[in-house]
Amino acid sequence: MAAPTSPASPAAGLKAPLPTMGDIMAASRAQGLRVRLRTVGPFFRVTATCGEGEDAVELGRAEGGVRPWPGGAVLHLDSMRMTRATLSVSDRPLFGLGMFLGAVAVRHGFDAGCKRAELLAINDTPLYHDKLIRFYTRMGFKAVHEVDGSSITDLAHMLVWGGRGTRMDADIEELLIKWGKRFRPQD
Repeated sequence: MAAPTSPASPAAGLKAPLPTMGDIMAASRAQGLRVRLRTVGPFFRVTATCGEGEDAVELGRAEGGVRPWPGGAVLHLDSMRMTRATLSVSDRPLFGLGMFLGAVAVRHGFDAGCKRAELLAINDTPLYHDKLIRFYTRMGFKAVHEVDGSSITDLAHMLVWGGRGTRMDADIEELLIKWGKRFRPQD
């Protein structure tokens, strides 16, 4: 079955293939990573390891779920964590690993029929929060709400996300188009 396509540029009318899960996995293997997607019902976990067998070391993980929503399912990106082992792998930037974890999660959401991805850039410290906002913005997310506890509507966000931060959304197909070149096989 061919990968779904989408216009690269509406004005140009050109079709660009979206990266498949196979493309993303192959690109991660080329970087020496083993990325796995596990699902249980609507929930998922993506893990990235390096090494084989008993020597395999987990570098990071992303977790979330697919929620039904009016207008199309939503990919809820709940958490992304890097382990201390990530710091010891000097040739693999922290946010590069995050790109692979995120790409597998987003492709999973696309395959599950999601139209939109949502996350909370947690605000643990101002410096790290600013870095998260820049990273997710560069990846294609847009800030939609500051969750700071100052309003009653923030209570629902804080219960769902477990903290304060910046709620961000992205169109899943647009993310895959934007990231496509990074994961498609190079000729």
